[in-house]
Amino acid sequence: MPQRSIDKAIMKYVVRGLQPFNIVEQKAFRDFVLDLVPNSKIMTRITLTSMIDDAAKQMKIKIIEAMKTIDHIAITTDCWSARRRSFIGVAAHWLDPESLKRCSVALACKRLRGSHTFDLLANALNDIHAEYDIRGKIVRTTTDNGSNFIKAFKVFGEDGNNNADALVQEEEEEEEEADKDEEEVEFVDVSSLLDEDDGFEFQLPKHQRCACHILNLIATADASKAVSNDTYKKLYYSTFGKCNALWNKCSRSSTAAETVEDACSLQLVRPNATRWNSVFMAVERLLRIVKDKGEATMRVFCTDLKVPMFNPAELAFLSEYSAVMTPVAQATNILQAETNVQMGWLLPTVKLLKIKLNRIKLPLKYCKPLVDALQVGIENRFGPMMEDPELVAAAILLPKCKTNWTQEDETIKIGMDYIKRSMEDPSLQSSEVNRSSSSDEDDFFSGMQGSKAQDSAKQLDAYLSCSADNMDLLKSFPAVCKLSVKLNTPLPASAACERLFSIAGLVFSPRRARLNTLNFENQLLLRINQRFLTS
Repeated sequence: MPQRSIDKAIMKYVVRGLQPFNIVEQKAFRDFVLDLVPNSKIMTRITLTSMIDDAAKQMKIKIIEAMKTIDHIAITTDCWSARRRSFIGVAAHWLDPESLKRCSVALACKRLRGSHTFDLLANALNDIHAEYDIRGKIVRTTTDNGSNFIKAFKVFGEDGNNNADALVQEEEEEEEEADKDEEEVEFVDVSSLLDEDDGFEFQLPKHQRCACHILNLIATADASKAVSNDTYKKLYYSTFGKCNALWNKCSRSSTAAETVEDACSLQLVRPNATRWNSVFMAVERLLRIVKDKGEATMRVFCTDLKVPMFNPAELAFLSEYSAVMTPVAQATNILQAETNVQMGWLLPTVKLLKIKLNRIKLPLKYCKPLVDALQVGIENRFGPMMEDPELVAAAILLPKCKTNWTQEDETIKIGMDYIKRSMEDPSLQSSEVNRSSSSDEDDFFSGMQGSKAQDSAKQLDAYLSCSADNMDLLKSFPAVCKLSVKLNTPLPASAACERLFSIAGLVFSPRRARLNTLNFENQLLLRINQRFLTS
């Protein structure tokens, strides 16, 4: 085996995130290779690290070249802590202009030192945008609902600069009034003015709050307000008290878990605070056991585990709870996808969720207060998004939705007005229509010609009149397609970045806790972005 092939094999071993060699494994591997190829030499750790660093640099060059041809890019970002270190992960997403398929790439997983303040996050994001030269291409950045992320985009985002201007103007007016009252000279500390945040130190794009995090808050914080109803409160606490006793018993005792498995051929699912829909999935597993094995089987293992058995009212409560939370879980699963989801799915999914909850509410006996609490939470948390022109337009420009996802004419008008204004942008015109003029005079008076606007309006009307609902329909209308790609490039949830951290946990394992931060990031990016590796 040639020496180059051996080195390449070892590098692939490390890049794929496998466990590193300890001292015993290193000796065994070295002896094994020397038995196969007596004259070969095993590379040192320094050489391997250098090869990984070079491969990561080449990969970043390829990623930068690939994104140069893309006009609109979306970002998902989140923070992650492991082995007493904190990191910020950033992933980029875009729609391929030709195939309209989603493309994703991991950009960074950089170390964060100190408190995760809003300016620290803004600085890290700004550096990553500049490193990949995508600052002017980012349409939206999707994050969770953490207060540090929200403040970072409120202060340094596109909309935040307007707030900063108003704040500065108010401060100037107050200073002028103070000067009129007293004419004394006042000395000002210049250093405090330089340290003051004015919203222009960093430039961040528009912010999008993760829809799945919002749904999770609705299913937990808002749903808990249903206990204000006495009947629901009594059943809720008695039912979930028995559920928690059963879940805790099986999670803490292997004998108890084996008892349930022997009786039902299934294991119970225990809720996890960090996992979406975990309570729903745990309740669903209990109901599945009751349906498949019957109440008698559940009564037997509840008796064996010395856990109180559910009465008929409590089982009916669990059935209604599952029925109510099923559309919420389905909406979460739809929005947390990565390859087959666009921003335009957000509002239709929320709208359909409200309709499904209204239909489910009618036959309910115990969980009507839960439906009311969920509907109030949806209205409060998603209400402002329903009035966002870009989000409404993104839904209209999806062939699957168009204008059929809502019956509210005012909402459709908001989106259509935005689309018509945006389609007047010369960058959305076809190459034949937007061909450069032969003189400055023609360029100056080109706005008098209405052919471009008429062509875009015809394309929009033709698009809305088509009955096809596949994405390929957009290719027939270039101006509509370009605007649809721009608005639907962002993702409604930040789950894609959290998947990056799932892989990071495999690379940054307990046995690799002393791994250098840069080396860790290079290995992670090489593993995720394997299609950009040098062949």
